[in-house]
Amino acid sequence: MRPAIREHLHHPTHKHKHKLTYMADSTPLLSQSHPADPEPLLIPKHLPSLDETFERYIGDFGWAQLLQAFLVSFAWVFDAQQTFISVFTDAEPPWHCTELGTELCTSVSNICQLPKGSWAWDRPADTSIVSEWTLVCAGSIIKSLPASSFFTGCMVGGLVLATLADSSFGRKNMLFFSCLLMSATGILTIFSPNVWIYSGFRFLSGFGRATIGTCAIVLSTELVGKRWRSQVGVCGFFLFTLGFLSLPAIAYLSRSSSWRYLYLWTSVPASLYCVLVHFFVRESPRWLLVRGRKEEAVATLKSIGAVNNSSFTLSFSGLPFEEEETTNLHLYSVISILLEKRWALRRLSAVMTVGFGLGMVYYGMPLALGNLPFNLYWNVTFNALSELPASLIAFFFIERLNRKSSVLVFTMTSGVCSIMCVVMGEEWASLKIGLELVSFFSTCTAFDILLIYTIELFPTCVRNSAMAMVRQALVFGAVFCPVIVEIGRGNGYLSYGVFGVVIISCGLFVGCLPETKGGTLCDTMEEEENKQRAGTGTGSSSA
Repeated sequence: MRPAIREHLHHPTHKHKHKLTYMADSTPLLSQSHPADPEPLLIPKHLPSLDETFERYIGDFGWAQLLQAFLVSFAWVFDAQQTFISVFTDAEPPWHCTELGTELCTSVSNICQLPKGSWAWDRPADTSIVSEWTLVCAGSIIKSLPASSFFTGCMVGGLVLATLADSSFGRKNMLFFSCLLMSATGILTIFSPNVWIYSGFRFLSGFGRATIGTCAIVLSTELVGKRWRSQVGVCGFFLFTLGFLSLPAIAYLSRSSSWRYLYLWTSVPASLYCVLVHFFVRESPRWLLVRGRKEEAVATLKSIGAVNNSSFTLSFSGLPFEEEETTNLHLYSVISILLEKRWALRRLSAVMTVGFGLGMVYYGMPLALGNLPFNLYWNVTFNALSELPASLIAFFFIERLNRKSSVLVFTMTSGVCSIMCVVMGEEWASLKIGLELVSFFSTCTAFDILLIYTIELFPTCVRNSAMAMVRQALVFGAVFCPVIVEIGRGNGYLSYGVFGVVIISCGLFVGCLPETKGGTLCDTMEEEENKQRAGTGTGSSSA
């Protein structure tokens, strides 16, 4: 991103004391020395920010950074698979009449009102939990319980694990733990004997999955310089699309097999990925330095940076970070910092409201695809493919797009198209599919931009926690999706109509956020406030 000028000389009343230095350099920082002065002038030394120091060593994008960013971002593949796997495992399978000569059974009959023996499933009963555990006539709450349990687990996991990546665990360890828990519970799900145990495992899977996306995007972007930060963040979205796109392919190949195989084929590779993360991924040097672990930060930078010399330690020794301020954080201290600052609370509230609307539509539309008159496998494939142009737009145009106006336009477009899906009659089936795709594409684009936007709105010391809170809002919207989808099987106004109204209403809150295009990342809350007061950042002091 284009760097904004942010040189700031600390005021004597600021928390960090001045480090004084004699002007021995031939080009002084402040050219105010008098030729008659017998002694060198004593002036405050300008301390480079953490962002400026990192740019000096990792500004150029090398192979080591590329491999690290790709390996970290690959977690999005497994995140997508476990998020949308219930579209196939929990789907109502096709059925046919066994007594075609009677008036009791037709293709549009209510299966729950037909006598036993007048109909049968097209495939073996174990291809879906609905047919295996005879849930076809169960209430909407029961049928939506597994998917709702997953998203509830995501929400609870986000609350419990939200600040560990910022405080004690770090980005890498949190990513490893989350992937391991998600993959392990995915394997255990195979042995579920009923819908209640199954829902419990889905809850645990969601609990583990809660921080994967947050840690992946934050860690990958903190391993590269600002020039490549946005592109690396968007690469994670490409890999999420790849994981989403792999699901209909795997499900189609195993369509006549038990739904348990779908969990097997997706959970075992995720377990192997955890091993790679443990042994080959490096911790964020930014987090290490903010935590006072300077030697580890230097070692990491030397292993992934473009240069390798002894000036690392010298450069970091002058940075104005005091270890005692950052190493004694408790679990929710980071969130309390966000809530105490008026500007941070305003930003967090607005971006979480937008995230709630996006989450309801983003996670709800794939679950509602079974309500549309089209092949489920093709429906999911088209929706997954619609994420590609969304990611491409974010990848190639993120430097040019205003964050605020982009999110607003795409949320409005998504809401209008979603409502039009309800207005169109059954005779416009093809047009309804097209409107649904445009709505989902707009939601995906707004989703991608919002995550990048959130990274830019908050400083390093609270960035991971802020991202976790936004993702909490996303999954909180998703918790209601399965129930809305089940109720909407007979009434489109209660599914796509609700989606449209919610995303339009929530999208308007983006107007409360400052624009961050072209700005630089701050590292501390004080630095963000100084940037606002100086008027050189992307927001004003009232933002």
